[in-house]
Amino acid sequence: MSTLTKILVVLVSFSVFWLCASVVTYVANADNYKQKYDELKADRDSLSKKVGDLTKQVNEKKTQNEQMEDKLNTDSASLKSQIKELQDKLDDAEREKAALLQKVNSWTSIVQDFTQTNDKQGQLLKNTLEELNKVQTEQIKEQKELNETSAALVEKMAIIESLETEKKRLLEEKVDLQNKLDSYLRPGGKVAVTPAPVTPERDMARPAAPGVKDIALAGTVTAVDLKNSMASISIGKADGVKEGMKFHVVRGDEFICDILIIDVESKEAVGVLDLVQQQPKIGDKASTNL
Repeated sequence: MSTLTKILVVLVSFSVFWLCASVVTYVANADNYKQKYDELKADRDSLSKKVGDLTKQVNEKKTQNEQMEDKLNTDSASLKSQIKELQDKLDDAEREKAALLQKVNSWTSIVQDFTQTNDKQGQLLKNTLEELNKVQTEQIKEQKELNETSAALVEKMAIIESLETEKKRLLEEKVDLQNKLDSYLRPGGKVAVTPAPVTPERDMARPAAPGVKDIALAGTVTAVDLKNSMASISIGKADGVKEGMKFHVVRGDEFICDILIIDVESKEAVGVLDLVQQQPKIGDKASTNL
């Protein structure tokens, strides 16, 4: 290979390298230009959107300003009217003030006399307060004694209350036992009799065994409530009727029903219908014993 050929080959190689570098540089610059174009387009779209939003906000603010201006005009007119009314009242107050000043001048001498009297009353009040302080001191002492007495009373009341509770419990047990005994006897028309003491020995009394007797209460049906299966009779507490008693209702010789007493008043008792053979009527006879 000749020297010229080698030189040409070297030149061609350099040309190829230069062309490749130029192509790479062009491609890189083309990508940069496209990226910049996209960024500028995005910025332009964002600015356009912001301009639209700002325009909308400006229009809304303009509308609000117009509404506020109308409101201010209305409030201004109202305030002007109020100011006029207040001015009229102020004029009236000035006239009243002048009249009052005239009265004050006429009352000055009276006030002076009153001041002298007030000084005397003040001295009297001072003396009274001193006496009051003495009385309050005594009251404090008495209050202390009262508190001590109250504390002791509370303790005693607690003891009494516990005793009362025990007494109430015993009475409730007694009543419960009495009610149980009556519940066994009343359906048969009988009631427990208070035992009378017997004294076989002179120094000791012994209660007799409880006995029973017929209650023998009788009245008439005074009201009937068939809807609620209830009726009332013409006798009550004053006649010896008690809750839980059973009255037999008859019409002539015919059995009608039973009435179990649930509420007793002074002259009347109310009960629930039981063993209903026929509907009771006002005037039917009701008794504890058939």
